[in-house]
Amino acid sequence: MAKRPTQKTIAKLTGLAVATVSRALADAPDIGEETKRKVRQVAAEIGYRPDRAGVRLRTGKTNVISLVMSTDHDMMNHTARLISSMAGELRDSPYHLIVTPYFSYEDPMDAIRYIVETRSADAVIFNQTTPKDPRVAYLLKQNFPFATHGRTDWSDEHAYFDFDNTRFAEIAVHELAKRGRSQLLCVLPPMNQNYAQHLWEGAGKAAIESGISVHRLLSASNDDPRDKLASALSAELALQPKLDGIITAAPNAAMLAATAVEARGLVIGQDIDIVGKEAVPFLTHFRKNILTVREDVARAGRFLANAAMQQAAEPSEPPMQSLDVPKGFT
Repeated sequence: MAKRPTQKTIAKLTGLAVATVSRALADAPDIGEETKRKVRQVAAEIGYRPDRAGVRLRTGKTNVISLVMSTDHDMMNHTARLISSMAGELRDSPYHLIVTPYFSYEDPMDAIRYIVETRSADAVIFNQTTPKDPRVAYLLKQNFPFATHGRTDWSDEHAYFDFDNTRFAEIAVHELAKRGRSQLLCVLPPMNQNYAQHLWEGAGKAAIESGISVHRLLSASNDDPRDKLASALSAELALQPKLDGIITAAPNAAMLAATAVEARGLVIGQDIDIVGKEAVPFLTHFRKNILTVREDVARAGRFLANAAMQQAAEPSEPPMQSLDVPKGFT
């Protein structure tokens, strides 16, 4: 069996000292970019992989960033793009991405506690944040590196990337009002989540400004199983025959709304308008008259990967923070 390549192998092939190779692979700031490129190129060519057990013994680090997510997410669109962009951003770094899933019946805190207590990652990333998210409170207290996809009441203290859902809802309501719509329905995430509150705040403000009516679907959220959400939408359309606009916050909700609307013999874009938010261009291929706003989830993934790396490597630095503000319909 061929011997596993080591940093000594790279040093021999590049003519560099082992210590220089080690620091180049760790992306040390005192090593030049050309040297780093040369070392990484040789490492890739010979199939070098760091001995993680050895790295942890020497440094106490795992070179792992864990993305903690619910298993209930929409893999077709939002989540798949998020994971792909994070993995791509980490590809040429010392870090590797692992996904730590949890089920809807489990306490989201359990996965976070496990990672912190076992030190099985150097930083964590998670989403579905709540205003006073217990995971954020715990990680801040533990002084453990993390970044969130979404804001909290303590956003000034931690790294985050968020989409401006308040602005999205304002854009949607104002556009529907321009189209003569006056009775709107919002299909929202669970109201304990921060971005659901932002959506509802934006929709309510814009509805008052436009002089039209908006209410939210109370019997289901866009995180509910498809059958439950489909039934709730059908029942709402039957109960509110004057509805002429539906605002959704996820592609599956927009598609279910379109199906429910057409089942009542209504025409999208004529009798009623549907607004959807998506990470990947898809909804207009499903129904060409659905109005869409793009959420740049790839940008979110790249930013969060870098924010987590910064927190792991330089915890004393100010946390990276960014808000993606939509400009209008795509």
